[in-house]
Amino acid sequence: MLSRLRSFEASRYSIFIILVVVLVAASFLSPNFLSGDNVFNVLRQVAVITILAYGAMTLIIGGMIDLSAGAVMAFAGVASVLIYKSSNSMLLAFLAGIAVGVICNLINAFLVATLHTPAFIVTLGMMLMARGAVLELTQGQNVLQLGDFILIGQGNLGLLPIPVLILLIITAVIWYLMNQTRYGRSVYAVGGNEEAARAAGIAVERVKYQAFLINGALVGIAGVIFMSRVNAGLPNAGIGYELQAITAPIIGGTSFSGGVGTVFGTLAGALIVGVLGNIMNLIGIGSYVQQIVMGLIIVVAVAYDVFSKRGRTKTTILKSAPPVQPPPSAGESPGALENANPKQ
Repeated sequence: MLSRLRSFEASRYSIFIILVVVLVAASFLSPNFLSGDNVFNVLRQVAVITILAYGAMTLIIGGMIDLSAGAVMAFAGVASVLIYKSSNSMLLAFLAGIAVGVICNLINAFLVATLHTPAFIVTLGMMLMARGAVLELTQGQNVLQLGDFILIGQGNLGLLPIPVLILLIITAVIWYLMNQTRYGRSVYAVGGNEEAARAAGIAVERVKYQAFLINGALVGIAGVIFMSRVNAGLPNAGIGYELQAITAPIIGGTSFSGGVGTVFGTLAGALIVGVLGNIMNLIGIGSYVQQIVMGLIIVVAVAYDVFSKRGRTKTTILKSAPPVQPPPSAGESPGALENANPKQ
């Protein structure tokens, strides 16, 4: 029992040990890694990735996936920039970004939950539609001269960057939803076994709608922060960000088959992804090689998840199987073993 408890604790905290090792290694690989400017740059960048990762985590735990996050993020971010330039209202711009993310994910939810179309196919189609929509909206041109809009992504509240403050608030909200509410328990149940969840009275379709809507709001917020941070509305932004959003929770222990995952594990996974990308830039590794490294990380993380789950399943089956009785010896009746030990 004690060994099993130690094994559980080791697996639970291993992602944080890995994060510490990555941070220490990065500090040795580049003397600029721990500089103030670089640390703030990493935190601002990781804020966007982590917000996207929370949405991806919610969907993956519920047994779904979103391949459209990068394109929808670009669409939402550019829409918020255009609204700001026409209204000069930061609030309207923020709400516009969230609205675009929610509407796109509402379409995803309808196709997945109501029409029972595979989420992989639906979100792949949404990726193409959102990217085409934002390119058509801007005619492929960047939107410049954002004025005070850059404060969302580049401003500070005291010493704390505003994107990091937004991330901390979102982390607290998502943690509460996933751990302290009936909705969070329902998401885990649906991802673990959809038919069992339905038999238990959980409204599976409603849970899927809610997961997509939460993801849409988070993608919209990430889009606003991203465009503000780069000081431009970039219609081609976010390419590959959906893969980073999926990689972070998988590295952080979220099971790709659903039903398992934690908010703080996802945060640690996003920090690892962000730090790895940053240190590869600092030591001069090309963008093509970086893609290879990120691809390997995804494959290894998913393979480990599948392998570990298969091992847990085999252990459960072996423990639950009835003991095998030895066959009766020659000349002995099949019931002899039972009669040899009669019930008292």
